[in-house]
Amino acid sequence: MEFDVVIVGAGPSGLSTACKLMQMAQEKDQELMVCVVEKGSEVGAHILSGAVLEPRSMNELFPDWKERGAPLNTPVNGDDIYLLNSSEKGIKLPNFAVPKTMHNDGNYIVSMGNVCRWLAEQAEGMGVEIFPGFPAQDVIYEDGKVAGIITGDMGLDAEGNQKDSYMPGMELRAKYTVFAEGCRGHLGKELISKFNLDADKQPQHYGIGFKEIWDIDPELHQEGLVVHTAGWPLEGDTTGGGYLYHAENNQVFVGLIIDLNYSNPHLSPFDEFQRLKHHPKFEQYLKGGKRVSYGARAIAKGGFNSLPKMTMPGAVMVGCDAGTINFAKIKGNHTAMKSGMLAAETIFNAITGGDEGGNDLTAFTDNFKASWLYDELYNTRNFGAVMHKLGTFMGGAYNTLDQNFFGGKLPFNFSDNSYDHESLKLASECPVINYAKPDGVLSFDKLSSVFLSNTNHEEEQPCHLKLADMNIPISVNLAKYAEPAQRYCPAGVYEIEEDEAGEKKFVINSQNCIHCKTCDIKDPSQNITWVTPEGTGGPNYPNM
Repeated sequence: MEFDVVIVGAGPSGLSTACKLMQMAQEKDQELMVCVVEKGSEVGAHILSGAVLEPRSMNELFPDWKERGAPLNTPVNGDDIYLLNSSEKGIKLPNFAVPKTMHNDGNYIVSMGNVCRWLAEQAEGMGVEIFPGFPAQDVIYEDGKVAGIITGDMGLDAEGNQKDSYMPGMELRAKYTVFAEGCRGHLGKELISKFNLDADKQPQHYGIGFKEIWDIDPELHQEGLVVHTAGWPLEGDTTGGGYLYHAENNQVFVGLIIDLNYSNPHLSPFDEFQRLKHHPKFEQYLKGGKRVSYGARAIAKGGFNSLPKMTMPGAVMVGCDAGTINFAKIKGNHTAMKSGMLAAETIFNAITGGDEGGNDLTAFTDNFKASWLYDELYNTRNFGAVMHKLGTFMGGAYNTLDQNFFGGKLPFNFSDNSYDHESLKLASECPVINYAKPDGVLSFDKLSSVFLSNTNHEEEQPCHLKLADMNIPISVNLAKYAEPAQRYCPAGVYEIEEDEAGEKKFVINSQNCIHCKTCDIKDPSQNITWVTPEGTGGPNYPNM
């Protein structure tokens, strides 16, 4: 099948690309064939974000979004930011002591899954073809250029043999392909390597973000309140922060982001999140409530200094696939949307100017540099590196000074040239962390959490978690690092089992995978590669 533009991923960046393309086509009375492929069972099924949405890009894309019924229903009406200095205590920080990037005046607490569903309706209404349940498995290369993608085969057994239900993948060819897979997209990872897009850039850095939705007591609910925390339960060189957003319908979104450059292999990000909910600043809202959803996802947080070249012959990479998140704001949806809109403008102008496709759209870089997106990312370029180098307290003080008084223009450039997977120390050099058993009231285990994510995979299919060397998990990772995959995975995918003879075996429960990509990032031996499973596999988030 041939299109003018194929877009990989129905997230905020991909759908904004599609909408902007069709808006421009309608304005110019230009026929344009645009296709979006999405690996989830439906648009929004794999979308997980906090989320407080800055509406700047939405205002540009659909100035009449309120009249169109966009699900931005809960304006932020308060910001509480705490430094948690123990499991019981926390200090509320005054506004002047907080980087202004953390303030949320004019923003909205939203479900990005529902925002994406709404964006998909707008796109389809303008003629975009959206195919959920079709993962982009491979890139089509011709003469050194991207010529489209191939969707994944369906109906293969665990050994890769064809079952009765076998259906081969489809070739979707395009003049230009837009990669909008989200953080650590497996094709984006391949393209960055193939075209050397990250030359002279600092390594990308990541966090793992957890989110739960809770129905809480209406008496405790404060619709529009945003709570952020730093400090406890994270200690030493482990950085990150918690959040609790009071959404509509007496619900709160609660979560924790942990930077994946932590050094103690005994640390379990999932269990750190469970601990957080027992802090009085969280418990005061959650007590008597009911947890109704759970999920986790990696976050690309290197920012401007880690941003790769976003164009290559025949393709553009946008949103979190490239790493456009502004982590100083803890926001990446408005920046992802803007990057997609810039890609759409560049591609449309090229096609209508007689471009037959396959070129490196260098005009995108010029458009990006002339946009507010570039300025926003540049002015927060040091945020993450400063936090990594100086720690939560001193890093926070520097960022407050830089953002509040100098607008991000202090004449210093901080570098962080380490890779997150290189940060682990030997297990023998680190204290073992003994986590309390979950109480089933505020804290829970992994398997009951995965159940709430509605995760499902066809069991009889090839494993989508590929090991380069089957021996490394036991001979290297277990011996040196107590096999941290058992702990950094938020879904109980990886286990070490021991048989009667004492032989240890590395087990992959791929059916539990919620597609967070943490294993692809944090494995100290870089032995695990995440690829797409069969279409519709993975979580089915209803409201995340």
